[in-house]
Amino acid sequence: MTNNRKLNVTGGWNFRELGGYTTVDGHSVKWHKLLRTDGLARLTPDDQQLLTDYGVVADIDFRSNDEKKQAPDKVPAGVTYHFLPVFPAGDETDASATQEELEARFNGDDQAGYRHMLDVYQKMVTMPTAQEAYHNFFGTLLSNEKADQSVLFHCTAGKDRTGMGAFLALSALNVDPQTIHQDYLLTNPNVMPLVDRQSDKAREEGHSEAFVTNIRALSTVNPDYLAAATKVINTQYGGTQDYLHDVLGLSHSELTTLKRLYLD
Repeated sequence: MTNNRKLNVTGGWNFRELGGYTTVDGHSVKWHKLLRTDGLARLTPDDQQLLTDYGVVADIDFRSNDEKKQAPDKVPAGVTYHFLPVFPAGDETDASATQEELEARFNGDDQAGYRHMLDVYQKMVTMPTAQEAYHNFFGTLLSNEKADQSVLFHCTAGKDRTGMGAFLALSALNVDPQTIHQDYLLTNPNVMPLVDRQSDKAREEGHSEAFVTNIRALSTVNPDYLAAATKVINTQYGGTQDYLHDVLGLSHSELTTLKRLYLD
């Protein structure tokens, strides 16, 4: 099976491999072990078969209960579903918000969406529910013992809650921080055609440019968003490694096991 960064899934737009990334000490992440994606509600039968053939054995869903009910995952055959809501009360990222909800909140101040996302990223590292979700995420990663098996993790758009999961997982594996940053930003070229269509539609419906700006802020990733989270990790928790150990509860031996399972 060839190693491609982007998976050829027709019922999604942000299905990506984390294999091949290099660590600061010269190792690389194994291919076919870690997948970050958007939601699985639109998977075609061929998509489901592709993921089964790929070796996916675990589907980690970071969405809220409401999102899960609105668009349940089409879980491929042989895959175990893990529901780990980062924001159990609702989708703080607004990836699943209705048009009416968005209009009410984002029609005026053109910086409202940007500020909202900065707040979301801070919550993803400070809220107890988010910390529990990412702690359990690592528990699933640690149970993925077999060489030919993959863990898939996702939210609705595969960019924020999923992006934080990828940041934490790659940081635990000691991947170069610049590489982690670049992986985070790879979402934008994947989703931009969709975001452009949303923007055009909003303009056609008579929305203000402030609204369009805010929708684009909500629908894309931004270096400032991830920086908001890492600033909190560094200033409140002593850095990423301390956060993994002290907040998410990863022991030294578990970090060693992660590297054995996921690194060449």
